[in-house]
Amino acid sequence: MDTLEAMTVFVRVVERGSFSAVARELGTTQPTVSKQISALEQRLGGRLIARSTRQLSLTDEGQRYYQQCREILAAVDNAEHSFQTGREGVAGPLRIASSVSFGRLQIAPRLHRFLQRYPDVTIDLQLSDQNVDLVSEGVDVALRIGDLKDSSLIARQIGLTRRLTVASPAYLKHYHAPQSPDDLTRHNCILFNLLEQFDTWTFNAGQYQVQVSGNVRSNNSEAIRQMVLSGLGISLSPSWLYRDDIEAGRVIRVLEDYTHSSLPIHAVSPANRRQSARIRAFVDFLVEAFAADEDLALV
Repeated sequence: MDTLEAMTVFVRVVERGSFSAVARELGTTQPTVSKQISALEQRLGGRLIARSTRQLSLTDEGQRYYQQCREILAAVDNAEHSFQTGREGVAGPLRIASSVSFGRLQIAPRLHRFLQRYPDVTIDLQLSDQNVDLVSEGVDVALRIGDLKDSSLIARQIGLTRRLTVASPAYLKHYHAPQSPDDLTRHNCILFNLLEQFDTWTFNAGQYQVQVSGNVRSNNSEAIRQMVLSGLGISLSPSWLYRDDIEAGRVIRVLEDYTHSSLPIHAVSPANRRQSARIRAFVDFLVEAFAADEDLALV
């Protein structure tokens, strides 16, 4: 048995969640893939995957082995590239996690330029509005907006999310625009409920703290944007989400004389994961890209 080949098949089975999908990917049969996994389990002396008719799930030992296999295969990729080029190569798989809206609007459009620069990297972009467990999900680097709670992560601040208070012309036609933060208590405010104290909006570095309320809330920024565009209410949201809408007049900034604190954007990785060349290259790339964007730049 070729151990590296078996490790590669095992990792793909875990990430695809299907023996048959990996068989199609590798141009072989499902029984062949199953036999490779069984041979690997026999060599190791324990079960890696708990099989059922409905889904595949890793055993505890399988989860640990999966993480180790990813590291080993990445090291092999880098070693081969380093031998050929004389330096550690920016090559191999890179699994990225992000919130849905930020990933779709700010990460996905920039991947083409990153891959033009580093064509030997392959990317798996995972989008979720919940903070996933980086180790169990096999994530190399995640983009997190807001203050970090997990101090065990390797973190680098790469940008800032600036925030605006906005509403649509249709909403403001029926309700007078607020003139001060206190006026928000008389408005329907659309709440983003993934932030701590999501119903308290702070202005001017804490000078004003207003308890707001409304008849709808969401954990997704783009859903809130659609509600704002429909005329449902006022939102405190990232400026990058409404850039085109403001220029086109589809939404209007309110309370422009009052400022909001910006939210930090961090690139985070598990503490037990080696900071490979491709992770460093991707984070450096985002720092460079965000520095050229007034809605995301650190300064």
